Amino acid sequence: MQFQVKGRNLEVSDSIRSYAEEKLGKLERQLTDPRVELELMLEKNPSITENQVAEATVWTTGPVLRAREASSDMRASIDQLVEKLERQVTRYRTRGRDRRRRAARANAAAEASVTAEELDFEIVKTKQFALDAMTPEEAVLNLELVGHDFFVFRSGDSDAVNIVYRRRDGGYGLIEPQ
Repeated sequence: MQFQVKGRNLEVSDSIRSYAEEKLGKLERQLTDPRVELELMLEKNPSITENQVAEATVWTTGPVLRAREASSDMRASIDQLVEKLERQVTRYRTRGRDRRRRAARANAAAEASVTAEELDFEIVKTKQFALDAMTPEEAVLNLELVGHDFFVFRSGDSDAVNIVYRRRDGGYGLIEPQ
Protein backbone atom coordinates (compact mmCIF):
# COMPACT_ATOMS: atom_id res chain seq x y z
CA MET A 1 0.00 0.00 0.00
CA GLN A 2 1.30 3.43 -0.93
CA PHE A 3 0.58 5.83 1.90
CA GLN A 4 1.07 9.58 2.01
CA VAL A 5 0.16 11.97 4.84
CA LYS A 6 -0.06 15.74 4.48
CA GLY A 7 -0.78 18.35 7.09
CA ARG A 8 -2.50 21.66 6.53
CA ASN A 9 -2.27 24.28 9.29
CA LEU A 10 -0.64 21.70 11.56
CA GLU A 11 2.51 19.65 11.91
CA VAL A 12 1.76 15.93 11.62
CA SER A 13 3.41 14.10 14.52
CA ASP A 14 4.91 10.64 14.19
CA SER A 15 2.33 9.18 16.59
CA ILE A 16 -0.61 10.51 14.51
CA ARG A 17 1.10 9.35 11.31
CA SER A 18 1.60 5.80 12.65
CA TYR A 19 -1.94 5.75 14.09
CA ALA A 20 -3.41 6.75 10.72
CA GLU A 21 -1.24 4.25 8.86
CA GLU A 22 -2.34 1.47 11.22
CA LYS A 23 -6.04 2.35 10.87
CA LEU A 24 -5.98 2.84 7.10
CA GLY A 25 -3.95 -0.35 6.74
CA LYS A 26 -7.21 -2.24 7.31
CA LEU A 27 -8.28 -1.20 3.82
CA GLU A 28 -5.35 -3.06 2.31
CA ARG A 29 -6.96 -6.38 3.29
CA GLN A 30 -9.99 -5.61 1.12
CA LEU A 31 -8.32 -3.78 -1.77
CA THR A 32 -5.42 -4.84 -3.94
CA ASP A 33 -2.53 -2.38 -3.81
CA PRO A 34 -4.43 0.81 -2.96
CA ARG A 35 -2.79 4.23 -3.00
CA VAL A 36 -3.94 6.30 -0.02
CA GLU A 37 -3.48 10.03 0.39
CA LEU A 38 -4.47 11.39 3.81
CA GLU A 39 -4.73 15.08 4.52
CA LEU A 40 -5.03 16.22 8.12
CA MET A 41 -6.22 19.78 8.69
CA LEU A 42 -6.79 22.16 11.53
CA GLU A 43 -9.58 24.65 10.92
CA LYS A 44 -8.51 28.01 12.33
CA ASN A 45 -12.00 29.48 12.60
CA PRO A 46 -12.77 29.74 16.35
CA SER A 47 -16.52 29.30 15.78
CA ILE A 48 -15.98 25.75 14.42
CA THR A 49 -15.93 23.31 17.35
CA GLU A 50 -15.10 20.27 15.22
CA ASN A 51 -11.89 21.75 13.88
CA GLN A 52 -9.77 18.57 13.48
CA VAL A 53 -10.43 17.37 9.92
CA ALA A 54 -9.23 14.17 8.25
CA GLU A 55 -9.71 13.79 4.50
CA ALA A 56 -8.64 10.74 2.50
CA THR A 57 -8.50 9.76 -1.14
CA VAL A 58 -8.02 6.10 -2.02
CA TRP A 59 -7.10 5.14 -5.58
CA THR A 60 -8.08 1.56 -6.45
CA THR A 61 -8.22 -0.42 -9.66
CA GLY A 62 -11.89 0.56 -9.80
CA PRO A 63 -13.36 3.80 -8.50
CA VAL A 64 -11.59 6.49 -6.49
CA LEU A 65 -12.91 6.54 -2.92
CA ARG A 66 -13.05 9.81 -0.96
CA ALA A 67 -14.12 10.63 2.56
CA ARG A 68 -13.95 13.61 4.91
CA GLU A 69 -14.63 13.62 8.65
CA ALA A 70 -14.28 16.28 11.32
CA SER A 71 -14.36 16.17 15.12
CA SER A 72 -12.73 17.85 18.08
CA ASP A 73 -10.01 15.14 18.25
CA MET A 74 -7.79 14.10 15.33
CA ARG A 75 -7.78 10.41 16.30
CA ALA A 76 -11.58 10.40 16.42
CA SER A 77 -11.66 12.05 12.99
CA ILE A 78 -9.37 9.35 11.63
CA ASP A 79 -11.53 6.60 13.18
CA GLN A 80 -14.70 8.04 11.64
CA LEU A 81 -12.93 8.44 8.31
CA VAL A 82 -11.82 4.80 8.30
CA GLU A 83 -15.36 3.62 9.12
CA LYS A 84 -16.76 5.65 6.23
CA LEU A 85 -14.12 4.31 3.83
CA GLU A 86 -14.78 0.72 4.95
CA ARG A 87 -18.48 1.18 4.16
CA GLN A 88 -17.56 2.53 0.73
CA VAL A 89 -15.20 -0.37 0.08
CA THR A 90 -17.88 -2.87 1.11
CA ARG A 91 -20.42 -1.20 -1.17
CA TYR A 92 -17.89 -1.12 -4.02
CA ARG A 93 -17.02 -4.79 -3.62
CA THR A 94 -20.61 -6.03 -3.29
CA ARG A 95 -21.75 -3.89 -6.21
CA GLY A 96 -19.10 -5.48 -8.40
CA ARG A 97 -20.10 -8.91 -7.16
CA ASP A 98 -23.77 -8.17 -7.86
CA ARG A 99 -22.93 -6.97 -11.37
CA ARG A 100 -20.96 -10.14 -12.03
CA ARG A 101 -23.86 -12.26 -10.77
CA ARG A 102 -26.35 -10.37 -12.94
CA ALA A 103 -24.07 -10.77 -15.96
CA ALA A 104 -23.73 -14.49 -15.25
CA ARG A 105 -27.51 -14.85 -14.95
CA ALA A 106 -27.98 -12.95 -18.22
CA ASN A 107 -25.47 -15.22 -19.94
CA ALA A 108 -27.20 -18.30 -18.54
CA ALA A 109 -30.57 -16.96 -19.72
CA ALA A 110 -29.13 -16.31 -23.18
CA GLU A 111 -27.74 -19.86 -23.31
CA ALA A 112 -31.08 -21.22 -22.12
CA SER A 113 -32.94 -19.31 -24.83
CA VAL A 114 -30.56 -20.68 -27.44
CA THR A 115 -31.15 -24.21 -26.23
CA ALA A 116 -34.91 -23.59 -26.07
CA GLU A 117 -34.90 -22.49 -29.71
CA GLU A 118 -33.04 -25.65 -30.69
CA LEU A 119 -35.62 -27.85 -28.96
CA ASP A 120 -38.86 -28.90 -30.62
CA PHE A 121 -41.76 -27.70 -28.52
CA GLU A 122 -44.37 -30.34 -28.00
CA ILE A 123 -47.86 -29.45 -26.85
CA VAL A 124 -48.88 -32.16 -24.39
CA LYS A 125 -52.46 -31.08 -23.69
CA THR A 126 -55.16 -29.18 -25.53
CA LYS A 127 -58.19 -27.80 -23.76
CA GLN A 128 -61.32 -26.21 -25.16
CA PHE A 129 -63.96 -24.35 -23.23
CA ALA A 130 -66.69 -21.80 -23.72
CA LEU A 131 -65.87 -18.20 -22.84
CA ASP A 132 -68.58 -16.75 -20.65
CA ALA A 133 -69.20 -13.02 -20.54
CA MET A 134 -68.42 -11.63 -17.06
CA THR A 135 -66.80 -8.77 -15.18
CA PRO A 136 -63.17 -8.92 -14.03
CA GLU A 137 -64.35 -9.28 -10.41
CA GLU A 138 -66.41 -12.35 -11.33
CA ALA A 139 -63.39 -13.73 -13.20
CA VAL A 140 -61.23 -13.35 -10.07
CA LEU A 141 -63.85 -15.29 -8.07
CA ASN A 142 -63.80 -18.04 -10.71
CA LEU A 143 -60.00 -17.97 -10.64
CA GLU A 144 -60.07 -18.64 -6.91
CA LEU A 145 -62.67 -21.42 -7.34
CA VAL A 146 -60.64 -23.18 -10.04
CA GLY A 147 -57.33 -22.76 -8.18
CA HIS A 148 -55.26 -21.89 -11.24
CA ASP A 149 -52.81 -19.03 -11.72
CA PHE A 150 -54.86 -17.43 -14.53
CA PHE A 151 -58.39 -17.38 -15.88
CA VAL A 152 -59.55 -16.56 -19.43
CA PHE A 153 -62.93 -14.90 -19.90
CA ARG A 154 -64.94 -12.70 -22.27
CA SER A 155 -65.48 -9.16 -21.04
CA GLY A 156 -69.14 -8.23 -20.67
CA ASP A 157 -68.41 -4.63 -21.67
CA SER A 158 -66.22 -4.94 -24.76
CA ASP A 159 -66.90 -8.57 -25.74
CA ALA A 160 -63.10 -9.07 -25.98
CA VAL A 161 -61.11 -11.96 -24.55
CA ASN A 162 -59.39 -10.95 -21.28
CA ILE A 163 -57.18 -12.73 -18.76
CA VAL A 164 -56.97 -12.27 -14.99
CA TYR A 165 -53.93 -13.68 -13.21
CA ARG A 166 -52.55 -13.99 -9.70
CA ARG A 167 -49.47 -11.82 -9.09
CA ARG A 168 -46.53 -12.82 -6.91
CA ASP A 169 -47.30 -10.00 -4.48
CA GLY A 170 -50.74 -11.53 -3.78
CA GLY A 171 -52.75 -9.13 -5.95
CA TYR A 172 -54.42 -9.77 -9.28
CA GLY A 173 -53.62 -8.54 -12.77
CA LEU A 174 -55.87 -8.01 -15.78
CA ILE A 175 -54.72 -8.38 -19.39
CA GLU A 176 -56.93 -6.63 -21.94
CA PRO A 177 -56.30 -6.68 -25.70
CA GLN A 178 -56.07 -3.35 -27.51
